Amino acid sequence: MPPRLLLFSSSRHPADERYLTWAADLVRDFFGPGVRRIAFVPYAGVTISLDDYAARTRQAFAEIGYDLRSVHTAANPVRALRDAEGVAIGGGNTFRLLECLYELGLLETIRERVMGGMPYLGWSAGSNVACPTIRTTNDMPVVQPPSLDAMGLLPFQINPHYSDFHPPGHRGETRAERLAEFVALNPGVPVLGLREGSILRRDRNLLQLLGVPNDAVLFGMGPMQTVHRGDDLSYLLGPFAPGTPST
Repeated sequence: MPPRLLLFSSSRHPADERYLTWAADLVRDFFGPGVRRIAFVPYAGVTISLDDYAARTRQAFAEIGYDLRSVHTAANPVRALRDAEGVAIGGGNTFRLLECLYELGLLETIRERVMGGMPYLGWSAGSNVACPTIRTTNDMPVVQPPSLDAMGLLPFQINPHYSDFHPPGHRGETRAERLAEFVALNPGVPVLGLREGSILRRDRNLLQLLGVPNDAVLFGMGPMQTVHRGDDLSYLLGPFAPGTPST
């Protein structure tokens, strides 16, 4: 079954510092009335304790109307995910997140549940691991996961926090140049750069860019192009095999 995904560039909007609740209406519409109990995966947190990360996120979800339970407090995290009605995966360091997903046996469990119909919400690192690999994250590899392969819930890559900003005097490559390198070496694997405030929603075989007010940038489908809020991106699901990680 094609998955249902709601993927944020960031937990906060550039014009609204509220943590997650700035998108409350979109979250409610995505999960719908049938979901109340959501499993939270906090392992991308590095400089914040897992308890503090879970408490902050639980409060935000309570304001939106959902009961959030962090899997790090469960005696059996795999069972907690199997029993959940939805899953939310938070941001932080993508390499640390993926390492923990492998170590705890959660990667395949989440993928199996989501491919079976459980809705998946992620932001930043949580959006990265929905892709075939994490090779387009912005994060430093502070740890080394067993593999860079992720869940493959999308057949293309995401680059969260995408920005065109190039500080005066900075001689390093821009984000666009780095992503151009990726698509040059990985032909046939597009990358969608999500600016802050952008949200990608997948409902089975429908893919749409949401969020206010920013657009996104697409690499690897010809010349770099801009896509706008409300655009139908379902063609990105076309010739690829959803759920199949790259090799």
